[in-house]
Amino acid sequence: MSEIKVPYLIELKSIGSPDIGYISIAESAGLIPFEIKRVFWSYYTPQMITRGRHAHFNLQQVLVAVSGKIVVTNESPEGETTVHILENPNVGLYIPPMYWHVMQFSHSAVMLSLASMEYNEKDYIRDYDEFKNN
Repeated sequence: MSEIKVPYLIELKSIGSPDIGYISIAESAGLIPFEIKRVFWSYYTPQMITRGRHAHFNLQQVLVAVSGKIVVTNESPEGETTVHILENPNVGLYIPPMYWHVMQFSHSAVMLSLASMEYNEKDYIRDYDEFKNN
């Protein structure tokens, strides 16, 4: 039987101190539960705009708020929801396949996404009713 995957927070390795600053590390061979195939980031998203509003058939991703605050709401096909607030650049949110996600950004937020696949439009579920019926 395959393991059921749910969204969860990942504390990324952080090196440094308040005196000199920090770096955080995300490696496929470490805490990230997949091989990273694509990296992208979103920024300058107006606060009144929500992003996401889709799910993926196969893609896994880890979202990191490298700046600002991002509220991520995830919903399983069964209707179970979780809400995670990302506001630390050393904390990522793992989102497995088949989770509808909606993101609300603060004005200064920059979101980094580590993805398990290259872009493939056929992997997206953009219609909520289709998602619920899958």
